[in-house]
Amino acid sequence: MAHPRTSRRIIGSAALGVAAVIGLTGACSPGRAAGTTAAHETVAGTAHAAAAGGPIDLTSGFYVDPDSNPATWVKNNSGDGRAARITSAIAGKPMARWFGDWSGDIAAAVSAYVGAADAADKLPVLVAYNVPGRDCSGHSAGGAGSPEAYRTWISNFAAGIGARPAVVVIGPDAVAQIDCLPNDSERQIRLDLLKYATEQFAAKAPNTWAYLDGGNAKWIAPATMAQRLESAGVHNVRGFAVNVSNYYTTDESVSYGAAVNAALSSRVPFVVDTSRNGNGSNGEWCNPAGRRLGVPSQTGGGAEMLLWVKVPGDSDGSCGIGQGVPAGQFSPDLAIHLIDGS
Repeated sequence: MAHPRTSRRIIGSAALGVAAVIGLTGACSPGRAAGTTAAHETVAGTAHAAAAGGPIDLTSGFYVDPDSNPATWVKNNSGDGRAARITSAIAGKPMARWFGDWSGDIAAAVSAYVGAADAADKLPVLVAYNVPGRDCSGHSAGGAGSPEAYRTWISNFAAGIGARPAVVVIGPDAVAQIDCLPNDSERQIRLDLLKYATEQFAAKAPNTWAYLDGGNAKWIAPATMAQRLESAGVHNVRGFAVNVSNYYTTDESVSYGAAVNAALSSRVPFVVDTSRNGNGSNGEWCNPAGRRLGVPSQTGGGAEMLLWVKVPGDSDGSCGIGQGVPAGQFSPDLAIHLIDGS
């Protein structure tokens, strides 16, 4: 897999029963995650109370991708002294599968992945990462070649899921990063494409909870992000995601999500990427040293869900402690740094 997204630069249910919550926490209990507060749990509880069933109720837990980059590396390097630690700490945990311009026939690729999870009675997490002008010439630049190509791609993505249960994060960076687009016309096209994406999931994937990416705690002001999310169709889908591929603590991320919610015309649930936020951020975004794995995927913890969206050990680009490792390529050295917090 190529280009599954770099971390971004820092610029300035009623139907959700106890059994469902326990079934989705993996090895963790559904209690408060490190760094969250009772007030934040109240925000999450409000979101849950608003739910009327969903993919969580249709599965027995999050799907562990047997072909993730870490799992594939372990299979191919079973004699490596690091393999057992990477298996235990990373490859054996539920995390997202990223889909983009490297995925080939997107409907077939998505259908195969969701189908494997469905056969196992598990909930897959997917990332749709193919908006035109993705990453604005950064380490993960690329995306669909035109607005028309993206509309076809995202429509086929949603159709590939169909009625099966899934969680999808739409367009990492796409909302927060519109500032780097050259003019208002290009920015409006971006927002219109994302709105089209939300409409496709609403129409074609009825058992999917989709979340528009909403940046991170230190990037876009909450009121500005709320305005952009509304323009991008956040109310057509389940809600929004924060901290995707970044390092801010769960507490910081939940506070930001709550502030964005307060600025929306009506509140929606949000999820937090906790894959690499165990030590918080040191102000760097591209393979910084000293970061640590966060709590594994689970429901609750201050948001609707805490998810490993970024695949731990996948490089942000040839930068930081990942010099020479392209964006999206798994590095056992990066993985061990995250395990050790070094």
